[in-house]
Amino acid sequence: MDEATSRSDHPAGLLRSRSDGGGRVTNIELFFDLVFVYAVTQLSHTLLHHLDGAGALRVLLLFLAVWWVWVFTGWVTNWLDPERIAVRLLLLGLMLAGLLLSSALPEAFGAHALLFAGAYVSMQLGRTVFMLWALGRHAPANRRNFQRIGAWLAVSGVLWLAGGWLRGALQLPLWAAALVLEYAGPAAGFRVPGMGRSRTSDWDVEGGHLAERCSLFVIIALGESVLATGSSFAEAGWSASAVSAFVGAFVGCVAMWWIYFDLGAERGSRSIRASADPGRKARLAYTYLHLLIVGGIIVCAVADELSLSHPQAPAAPATAAVLLGGPMLYLLGNALFKKTVNDTHWPLSHLVGLGLLALAAMPAARLPVLGLALFSSAVLALVAVWETLSLRSLRRALAE
Repeated sequence: MDEATSRSDHPAGLLRSRSDGGGRVTNIELFFDLVFVYAVTQLSHTLLHHLDGAGALRVLLLFLAVWWVWVFTGWVTNWLDPERIAVRLLLLGLMLAGLLLSSALPEAFGAHALLFAGAYVSMQLGRTVFMLWALGRHAPANRRNFQRIGAWLAVSGVLWLAGGWLRGALQLPLWAAALVLEYAGPAAGFRVPGMGRSRTSDWDVEGGHLAERCSLFVIIALGESVLATGSSFAEAGWSASAVSAFVGAFVGCVAMWWIYFDLGAERGSRSIRASADPGRKARLAYTYLHLLIVGGIIVCAVADELSLSHPQAPAAPATAAVLLGGPMLYLLGNALFKKTVNDTHWPLSHLVGLGLLALAAMPAARLPVLGLALFSSAVLALVAVWETLSLRSLRRALAE
């Protein structure tokens, strides 16, 4: 029996090889990500149509759930080999559940609450059970890790399903409690009485793979922003205001891409690959901090739609919060990410950008939507240019 056949006949054969490019992102992973293009679109449109405090809180909760189910899958495919048929079938099953979850997002706090909760819990627990089977007796420390994860997800799953079933006034607090529990899990090492806690050194992370997966999710979010901008411009027509808003939205999107991908993504990938404890760095920089980056892009997409549909309207408080808050969230996320992965000081360009956006909050109510949108895009462009010029020597060193 040849080695390939032998590997496919037992669960340990479902694990990635750590050599010969075993950490590369595969086509089935990219195919799986397509569902989350739809999820991001659903989130941005839901926020656009519920632009108030209660709507923002609900969209925040839904976004946290969408990110969590995606990033947990990213962690799992860090260990599993997606080229194996069983793993492909797992990802396709998760893709189907993810499509149901995404379709339920606009009515997740209404008629589709139980559908959303059921799809979410089935993805989280089903993937964990598969991982326990795939590990077998291989990597006992990681197997114990997933036993602990399964215990935490089982408890949170009860809260998710209870919220989906009961709905009404209890739904939001039950789902919020479920998210608090799940987000606290990695930081607490998934501690379980009698089983202890997991250590990041036991996680055997392929840092380059996880860095690339998160970078691709940033691309997904930016891609949704481009689609939303194009669609809104097609409906707005060719007035001077619409063209200005369109150009401003495009400049802002390019600036966001530049801020993250010019050097930030590559430096992050190099840093985690060279880390003595990549699991710890992956937990903070890629599992938690990328939330701010992706969330900022989604809010900016909503801001772009507002600037194209109502360019001359006065910036109401909720609208101003979106126009300024999206770029601020994005810059804060990038600043924290870069500080963490590079073990260095705060990037000055990002701090200045945050300060300028904060100062604009005071006169925001006296400005039209278009003016505030163009200012936000100009700040993002300033940060991108500033960082590019300040890191010229580093760019040359990385190129050598």
